[in-house]
Amino acid sequence: MRYNHSPKMGGEQLPKRKLKTKPLLVLIGVLFGFNILWFIGWLIPAKPKGVGEEVASVSGQPITREQWMMAMEKEIGRETLLNLVNGKVMEEAAKRYAIDVSDKEIDLEIALIRSVDGRSYSGLDMKTLRQKIRSNIILEKVLSKDVVIKEEEVKKFYDENESLYNLLAAYRTSIIVVPTKKEAGQSLEELAQGSSFDVLAKERSKDLSSASLGGDIGYINESTDTIDKAVVETAAKMKEGKTSEIIKLSDGSFAIIHVSEVMTGQSFQFDEVKEHIKRELAIEQLPQSVSTEIFWKEFDAKWFYGK
Repeated sequence: MRYNHSPKMGGEQLPKRKLKTKPLLVLIGVLFGFNILWFIGWLIPAKPKGVGEEVASVSGQPITREQWMMAMEKEIGRETLLNLVNGKVMEEAAKRYAIDVSDKEIDLEIALIRSVDGRSYSGLDMKTLRQKIRSNIILEKVLSKDVVIKEEEVKKFYDENESLYNLLAAYRTSIIVVPTKKEAGQSLEELAQGSSFDVLAKERSKDLSSASLGGDIGYINESTDTIDKAVVETAAKMKEGKTSEIIKLSDGSFAIIHVSEVMTGQSFQFDEVKEHIKRELAIEQLPQSVSTEIFWKEFDAKWFYGK
């Protein structure tokens, strides 16, 4: 739209108004400065949620979420990432060397592990446990693929160690250990009201080795001699998914246990375990123990921690 800069009214020309430029320039400057500041603010990302958040304090001195997360990363970050990388490396190895691992093989390994060393995989959920075992089997198969073990050697080992393959019933167990019966009763009450067993174990259990794992002590059976017999006897009478009443331990403390899984006893015949034995005998013939990391270069594995 075009404006007439010399409008007329009643045939008479209106006098032109002289603009006061100084106030206008000041106003323009202020608006320009405001726009610059707005633009800079738009470019700078918003403060992430939780930054500077106080999660604890000591003598009035805060511990921030960043400090907490950095401490956790330093404590467990490397191991967690290492497990992830190694898992990926082994999956790539399985593809390259055409290695197959069946669920039946993983089931056998779990059964053998919980009968010999029930705590070796404590703290892991079943999905993670199965994945770690799968990776270990792939590694063993890659390392032993060119080692020749005669059938008679395998059979001899089985005959001499047949008891290893007659497995007792085992119970995946978690525990909360407290000094007094009163504290045990309070914990039992909170569990009945819906509190999480693993959270209570972390908060209250004086058995520090299991408390950090949410109370998980792995698989126990009647031959387990590292756990109080009262715990083993109680677990053997429980059904899967149940929590016990208060148990008095031999040292005078008190415990509550939760059995998350019951594995019935079973016996494995030679044909069921011969491939497992053959692989174990082959690994024993290797000149030194080998870890997954030796395959990183082959599969171009890199990570945050460098070499």
